[in-house]
Amino acid sequence: MTRLSVNINKIATLRNARGGNTPNVCEAAVNCERFGAEGITVHPRPDERHIRYQDVRDLKPLVTTEFNIEGYPSQDFIDLVLEVKPEQVTLVPDPPEAITSNAGWDTVKNKDLLIEIISQFKTAGIRTSIFVDTNLANVEGAVATGTDRIELYTEPYATEYPEDKEAAIRPFVAAAKKAHELGLEINAGHDLSLENLQYFYQEIPNLAEVSIGHALISDALYFGLENTVQMYKKCLK
Repeated sequence: MTRLSVNINKIATLRNARGGNTPNVCEAAVNCERFGAEGITVHPRPDERHIRYQDVRDLKPLVTTEFNIEGYPSQDFIDLVLEVKPEQVTLVPDPPEAITSNAGWDTVKNKDLLIEIISQFKTAGIRTSIFVDTNLANVEGAVATGTDRIELYTEPYATEYPEDKEAAIRPFVAAAKKAHELGLEINAGHDLSLENLQYFYQEIPNLAEVSIGHALISDALYFGLENTVQMYKKCLK
């Protein structure tokens, strides 16, 4: 079964636009789980422009499924993850000024950095995943870091899907097969949507989890949150 983890960053973006606590990110997380999501993802950034560090602390006792914290491994981020101890941490290489994640790790160039950070999380009993593209060298390099999983960065797939879905999926199939051969579990995320998710799921072997935020929360404006979560889950069957 491929798990659906809902990224609630956009809920926090809407809240922060007006101040106060509406919409309530904790209530949104609980409702996503109640409506069928198997996980909650947050991506706190240094400027706290959406999810705040305190949100992460507040969410921890409320999330009853899988709690996944993703982000760039600055010292503040590392300290937060070790304090909260989520089920999973996903490391992304985006700098503080990035609007959204836009690349995977060069696992060869950053091997020593990733080994050091991942070892801290694994010692604390936290499953680790690292964001990678479909370059097989980066998939192979992920093994040496000690990570449990990779998360395939799916923006190129989403961009190319409308023009040629078979060409778009091909490098992801190859990367997923290589990861499985090397003993890595496979997650995926970024720009997956109701349009392209089902085909991705059908074509990618051994897909453990997808993390979806922007498209899902946007769809919820039209379809309602409960209905939208169920629509995404249907794509994973």
